[in-house]
Amino acid sequence: MLCRCANGFGGLALSALLAESLEAASADPLAVRAPHFAPKARSVIFLFMDGGPSQVDTFDPKPRLRRDHLKPIGIETPATVFNISDKLLGSPFEFRSYGESGIPVSELFPHVGGVVDELTVIRSMHSDHSEHTAANYFMHTGSGFQGRPSMGSWITYGLGSECRNLPGFVVLDSGLIPPGGLDVFGSGFLPASYQGMLFRSGEHPVADLQPLEGDPSSQRSKLGLLERLNRGALDRFGAVDEMEATIANYELAFRMQAEVPELLSLAGESQATRALYGLDDPETEEFGRQCLLARRMVERGVRFVELLTPFREGCDRWDQHDSIEAGHRANARATDKPIAGLIRDLKSRGVLEETIVLWGGEFGRTPTAQLRETLEKTGRDHNPYGFTMWVAGGGFKAGTIHGATDEFGYFAVESKVHVHDLHATVLHLLGLDHERLTYRYSGRDMRLTDVHGNVVRELLA
Repeated sequence: MLCRCANGFGGLALSALLAESLEAASADPLAVRAPHFAPKARSVIFLFMDGGPSQVDTFDPKPRLRRDHLKPIGIETPATVFNISDKLLGSPFEFRSYGESGIPVSELFPHVGGVVDELTVIRSMHSDHSEHTAANYFMHTGSGFQGRPSMGSWITYGLGSECRNLPGFVVLDSGLIPPGGLDVFGSGFLPASYQGMLFRSGEHPVADLQPLEGDPSSQRSKLGLLERLNRGALDRFGAVDEMEATIANYELAFRMQAEVPELLSLAGESQATRALYGLDDPETEEFGRQCLLARRMVERGVRFVELLTPFREGCDRWDQHDSIEAGHRANARATDKPIAGLIRDLKSRGVLEETIVLWGGEFGRTPTAQLRETLEKTGRDHNPYGFTMWVAGGGFKAGTIHGATDEFGYFAVESKVHVHDLHATVLHLLGLDHERLTYRYSGRDMRLTDVHGNVVRELLA
């Protein structure tokens, strides 16, 4: 009797544990979770300028470069990728001050100049890598190695998503996937539900989303059967990340079949809004559409949206080792008006104050030249030692410049901001403590900032 009672109590305990396990397995991985403290922002739009825009040609003017054009730099410089020349290259672009803040902006960005009072220009960024693939991983994941979770994955893991019918982390592809491939947006060792979902341009932006012909109720029944079978596997073998993600993703995909067509249809947007984003101009139409979609996504509660540099015929992203003037002009023409339109639109709708808009590449470029046969064909090498990014909205201090590079624009020398610091600050404004946002993996608590990073309080409003 005692033996049977004991086993019975054990069975009761076991059934309770299994019930808890099943409940945990069935929980929505994208359910909204409370932040560590009151947030200033609830979403992020990352305008990733793949290739590395030149800081001295965009938001960090250096008169010394023009004064000493083609003269040797005269200081010791670190090895970068090519190191073809030590001769300074004066910027081919004029700068002017904009707005009440008087922040100087290159002629490349007259529209962004018109909203410069909304920006926090960080001139003192620095990174650990000068090669594209490693630098892309580092900017996104805090590690130069493949296989770590992207910033969007960490944020969605920490906060969940406020949109039930769309992924929490979306990547809008304008035609160029950065070096490093889709792992740049991967979830790494986090559950697979937190990886970035790629929306491509064209008729079918999401792969395999179109429902098969037939009765929708039939598809619903098939998904129900599939879920029961998968749940049975979970009962037998315990919680498995891939299985849980599969169940959640099937359900999300079913809901997306109804949500995505409405999201992508811009029929309800006014002609004025379309013009604001540059949809009436072939030069800006592609990136303008992505910016408008980003606004529509954060309004629906998508947590993290990343936009990629649009494809330009004969132009290699922002990676101008040669013909920097022509290449930077082409990329700026495609993105300047849509970016300014996005900021204006977010502000007019009262969404900018709770949305972080982040602009920048994986590094900057050297003030020295990669000399070619003519100056028109000359470019710049990679430079992770001092470059510019800017942010707007979401609790950042608007209309300010933070930090500085030296007189050549080579090294960050004042109020330096490391990539880990930027990550920590973005997480902070979302209500997340970067030291507490961890995931147990390989015997240690992993985090986006690894064992580094500090919140840059001077950047906060």
